[in-house]
Amino acid sequence: MNDWTTAHHWDLGPRRADGRTFLVEAARDLRATGVTAPGGKALARLLTDPVRAQAPRPLAVLEAGAGSGAVTRALISQLPRGSLLDVVEANPLRAARLRKLVANHPYPAGRLAQLSVHQAYVDELDTDQRYDVIISGLSLTHHTPDQAQRVMARYMELLHPGGILTYPVSRGTRRARTLLTSRAEARRRAAVHEVMAAYQRDYAIGRWPVWANLPPAHVWQLRRPPASPHEQQRPLKEAWR
Repeated sequence: MNDWTTAHHWDLGPRRADGRTFLVEAARDLRATGVTAPGGKALARLLTDPVRAQAPRPLAVLEAGAGSGAVTRALISQLPRGSLLDVVEANPLRAARLRKLVANHPYPAGRLAQLSVHQAYVDELDTDQRYDVIISGLSLTHHTPDQAQRVMARYMELLHPGGILTYPVSRGTRRARTLLTSRAEARRRAAVHEVMAAYQRDYAIGRWPVWANLPPAHVWQLRRPPASPHEQQRPLKEAWR
């Protein structure tokens, strides 16, 4: 994931929009959007793996920070019949594009029970719905520690017991970022890292590398504890080694 002075989320599709547009949108709201990081099919496939793993039963899925809609397209095609998909994007221009994508995407009529695009911050999303899978394209690197905590806590609140959260993180850039930033910025980044690390220690069930990405990334899967104490959580798969 490229590290710029603006916030960013993962964009898994081709860069068709002018880069200046992304910078303008980023300047308007650092929590909502920013410079995109290039990704590809391998990254998108890992992010949507929990959906395929739970098919063919209908699922409730939330995609947060949908950006250009590359994962949205994959979800529309992959979700089992009768599923619900909520797409959340805080940036108004991108939310409008996502609504057009959803309206024009060729998928079988009646395949999804419900498909909605919400212009909102995910930690402020007003819903009683609970989800089997949450796919996050947000990068929390440029958030404050409190914002990162609110987002992660909201994800866990929105999941059904046993539900899966999946998201990408870049590999090997944290030390370089620390060397190139001020002490105050380095402390903020370290505090955000600790927030994420705490959730990973408590809830992670897997982490997988995506070497083909630029820069290389890994995809985390976190699981909200099952409702029943007799259900066992899978151990963390150290598949990146």
